[in-house]
Amino acid sequence: MERYGAGEILLTSMDEDGQQSGYDLHLTAAVSERVSIPVIASGGVGTLKHLYDGFVTGKADAVLAASVFHFRTYTIPQAKQYLRAHGVAVRM
Repeated sequence: MERYGAGEILLTSMDEDGQQSGYDLHLTAAVSERVSIPVIASGGVGTLKHLYDGFVTGKADAVLAASVFHFRTYTIPQAKQYLRAHGVAVRM
């Protein structure tokens, strides 16, 4: 899709989506390494560490989470603070 002009890829692992066991990091890293446009990891967040893993192990440019915020497991400020404390640049 990059060749057809896509500006970014929202990559959701349907196997992990809703499981809260983390992103499919192998898939995310494989795509991230092969394209020059930003990749957004999606599907599977259950902990704040999963967000971090999406950036570091999955090599994503951005991460997406839904359930942990919808069900108020974490707040967005908590997620940003966690990521910042672990060296990920985020806007506060």
